[in-house]
Amino acid sequence: MAWDTARTKQLLLDAAVAEFAEYGPEGARVARIATRAGINKERIYTYFGNKEKLFATVLESELEKVAAAVPLTCEQAADLGDYAGRVFDYAQRNPYPARLLAWEGLLYEGRAAGERQRVDHYAEKIAAVTQAQRNGTLTDGIGAGELLRAVISLTASWVNLPQLAHMLTPQATSRGPKAQRELLVTLVRRLTA
Repeated sequence: MAWDTARTKQLLLDAAVAEFAEYGPEGARVARIATRAGINKERIYTYFGNKEKLFATVLESELEKVAAAVPLTCEQAADLGDYAGRVFDYAQRNPYPARLLAWEGLLYEGRAAGERQRVDHYAEKIAAVTQAQRNGTLTDGIGAGELLRAVISLTASWVNLPQLAHMLTPQATSRGPKAQRELLVTLVRRLTA
């Protein structure tokens, strides 16, 4: 029987996403990833090199999925509240990317996984926001990069800091994700107007 390398890699990546999101790069265990995938752990080293490279691959893959699912074109940048709402919706269905970014941030030492590609990706988003500012649909009182960072941070906090939502906005939290989304969209629209 032929070995299905692509399927094996995907099983390992899927298992690694869950493991890294739950335990972070330091707490994740190769043996647990292999067990979750039902694959011999030696395959991880064969396909990915080591745990750090596997984490980088997982993070890059998950961020690519978010970018594909939640684009930000020049037209869409005119309403960053809508963009925040779409990111919120994605995070409700798949909280792993935000958690993986949080883990990366906790351990950040001056280099990020896939940094060059990510910088290029963010440059496209910044260009879209800059264009919306030039068109007068977004505030230009703050730089496009700073504005985008604020929107991303605020949106990610709904996933990564649920305790703050519980303590600071209990009415929205008690009414569920729809109310939380509405609050987020309103906040971002006010921030960016």
